[in-house]
Amino acid sequence: MGQSILITGCSSGIGLDAARGLRARGWRVFASCRQQADCDLLRAEGFDSPRLDYADEASIETALAQVLEATGGTLDALYNNGAFACPGAVEDLPRGALREIFETNLFGTHDLTRRVIPVMRAQGHGRIVNCSSVLGLVGMKWRGAYVSTKFALEGLTDVLRIEMQGTGISISLIEPGPVTSRIRTNAIAHFEKWIDWENSARAAEYTGLRGRLYEDRGPDRFELPASAVTKKLIHALESPRPRARYYVTTPTHLMGFLRRVLPTRALDWLIAKG
Repeated sequence: MGQSILITGCSSGIGLDAARGLRARGWRVFASCRQQADCDLLRAEGFDSPRLDYADEASIETALAQVLEATGGTLDALYNNGAFACPGAVEDLPRGALREIFETNLFGTHDLTRRVIPVMRAQGHGRIVNCSSVLGLVGMKWRGAYVSTKFALEGLTDVLRIEMQGTGISISLIEPGPVTSRIRTNAIAHFEKWIDWENSARAAEYTGLRGRLYEDRGPDRFELPASAVTKKLIHALESPRPRARYYVTTPTHLMGFLRRVLPTRALDWLIAKG
């Protein structure tokens, strides 16, 4: 039957490619989605697909119980991939917007991870991989909500990796840059729900952001397909010595380097220039 993995956020993009790629390598993939309709589509492809919404504690508990029932109580790997963005200037982000995005991008990830760790401790091994971003390394305009969740995820994952030493459970971060996905399209609903851009002091500046959200301008510069992330995930799951961090795309490698060598003001200047 192969090794088992639970992947979140499999309706499209990175999660869907990971599910298909790992199944092709012999893994038993539990490809979870937030919406039942997406789970049904994956089941039609032959996947086990529990519904799991990071913002819904009951769904996390139920989904993991379904996975463990199917495997006889074991789970070899967890890939925390699900997340969303809420674009807007930091000064325009209401408290509710941050509460909502942290529930999914951080608290739900943490909740699921905590529930999986005892299973992996009992079996004496496991791999946990968290999907961060280049925006977990550096901040960029209009992305404050998403950046804050990814910075927090980076810190929490770093500490967990240190604490898990000697347990047989390895912890890795994957940090994509521009990768083909639906995250921008999916962000529109959150932007419209939370950002009162017309009454913002930056109303004129929102023209560029709204164009980026609503218009199909083709791939970003240096954009790679989701398979580039899956390639790193495979190493994190199958290598005898998985890395702590996996950079994906040229911008991630560049920003990781510049963050280490440049003074903060110089890096701010460079990022502000775009």
